[in-house]
Amino acid sequence: MGVWLDLSTTGLGSADLARADAEMAPAFAAMAALEAGAVANPDEGRRVGHYWLRAPNLAPGGLGSIIEAAREACRAAAADVHRDPALRRVLVLGIGGSALGPQLIADALAEPEDRMRVTFLDNTDPDGIARVLGPLDLEETLVVCISKSGGTAETRNALLETQAAYERAGVPFAAHAIAVTGEGSALWKAAEGWRARLPMWDWVGGRTSLASAVGLLPMFLQGVDADAFLDGAAAMDRVTRITDVSRNPAALLAFTWHALGDGRGRRAMVMLPYRDRLVLLSRYLQQLVMESIGKERDLEGRVVRQGLTVYGNKGSTDQHAYVQQLRDGPDDHFVTFVGALDDGYHGAVDLGDGTEAGDWLQGFLLGTRQALVEGGHPCLTLLLSEVDAFRLGAMVALYERAVGLYAARIGINAYHQPGVEAGKKAAGAVLAMKPRLLAALDGTLATIRELCARADLADTDAAWFVLARFAANGVCRVEHGASR
Repeated sequence: MGVWLDLSTTGLGSADLARADAEMAPAFAAMAALEAGAVANPDEGRRVGHYWLRAPNLAPGGLGSIIEAAREACRAAAADVHRDPALRRVLVLGIGGSALGPQLIADALAEPEDRMRVTFLDNTDPDGIARVLGPLDLEETLVVCISKSGGTAETRNALLETQAAYERAGVPFAAHAIAVTGEGSALWKAAEGWRARLPMWDWVGGRTSLASAVGLLPMFLQGVDADAFLDGAAAMDRVTRITDVSRNPAALLAFTWHALGDGRGRRAMVMLPYRDRLVLLSRYLQQLVMESIGKERDLEGRVVRQGLTVYGNKGSTDQHAYVQQLRDGPDDHFVTFVGALDDGYHGAVDLGDGTEAGDWLQGFLLGTRQALVEGGHPCLTLLLSEVDAFRLGAMVALYERAVGLYAARIGINAYHQPGVEAGKKAAGAVLAMKPRLLAALDGTLATIRELCARADLADTDAAWFVLARFAANGVCRVEHGASR
C-alpha cells in the first residue's frame, strides 16, 4: 500500500521477535473483541467503534447503515456548499480531536487549486480569535463548528465570538454554518436552522474521529479525496488484523514501543518527519498517544502511572535544534524518522553539483539516523511512497491500531481521559472566583489576603492570577502589591 516500516535500527533482533506473538496475543484478542462490539470503555460503559467508520460492514447492530448515511450526508453538505459561488473559505471551530486531526489533513494535503481554504479556531485566546477572524471576509466564509457534547468551553467560546463577528458584519450566520455534534446535544439544538447538522456518536472518541464527519466534512469541503483516505485506512486496518506480529506493522510498533520503554514508557517517542507537509504529525500523535496511554490506573484499578511521551517538529529543522541532545545527551528516547519517496514537486533545480533539494533532504534523514544509531540510540523509520490521501489514511490507521494494541498490552483503558476532565472541573472553580473578586473590589486598597477574605475565598494563589489579569486589562490597579 506504499507504506514501509523499518525496525532494523531499533536494536531489537530475532530473539526479541520470537517472543512477540505470545506477548501480543492478549492484545490481539482485546482488539478483536473491541471490533466485534464489546464494551471497550468500561468507565462509561461504551463500545469503541472508530474502526467501523472505514468498514461499515463490520459494524454490529445496524450501525453500518448509520455510518454510511452520515458519510453521504457529509458529501451532500459539501456539494451544496460548493454550489454557492460566494463561499470560498472554511473556518473550523474545534479543540483537541476535533481540530488536531483535521488540521493535519488540511495542511498535509493543501494545494493551490483546493475548492476551499480551511482555517481553524482551536483555543479560547481572545487575541488568537481576533487574529483569525480579523482577516476573513465573512461573506465568503463557511463556519464548521465541531463539538460532540456542544458544551466544550473552548469551542463554545469560539462559536459565540464568531457569531458576534457575523452579527457586527451584518452577515447572516445560520446560512454560513454547519454543526458536527451529537444528536440532541446543546449544539444540535442551537444549530436548528443552520445550513446543515451532521452527527457524532458517543462510540467514537475525538482523537480517533478523523474517519467520521469530524474529518470527512472538512476534507470534502477542501476538495481532498476523502474516499481515498478511507480506503487507505481500511487497507491498513486489514493488514493490522493479522495475528502474526512479524506481518502486522501496528503490532510491530506496539511491541517495539513496549520493548524500548521497558513496558513503562521510559523512553520518549520523538517524531522527525522529513516533509513540511507532515509538520503537524507530532502534534496529532501527541494527543492520540499521550491522551490514550497516559493513565494513572490500569483496568484492575491498580496505580501504574503509564505513559508514552511524544514530541517533535520536522527534519531537517530539528537537526539544528534538539538533535544535538538526542545524539549526545540522556538515553531517554527513541526516534521515528518519517519520509516520503516521491518529492511531491518535480521542478527542483540542479544545485550545481548534480544534486537537488530532495537529495539533501533524504541525505539528512539517513545521515541523522546513522549518527543517532552510532550513538547507541534506537530508531524506527516509516516511509510513504508519497504524501497523499490514501497514504495519510493508512498512516492514521497504523498509529490508531498501534495505540490500541499497546494499551491492551499494558492493560490500561485507552479510550477515556479522566485527567482532562479533572482539569475542566478545576477551571470551573477558577471562573467562579471572578464575580466574587469583582464584588470585593470597592475602590480602596487591599491586599490579596484581604480581598480573598471579603470574597470568602481560600485559594490566594489562584486569586492573585485572576487579579493580575484584571489589572492588566484595566479592571483594577495594583499599588505596591495591593489592589484597588
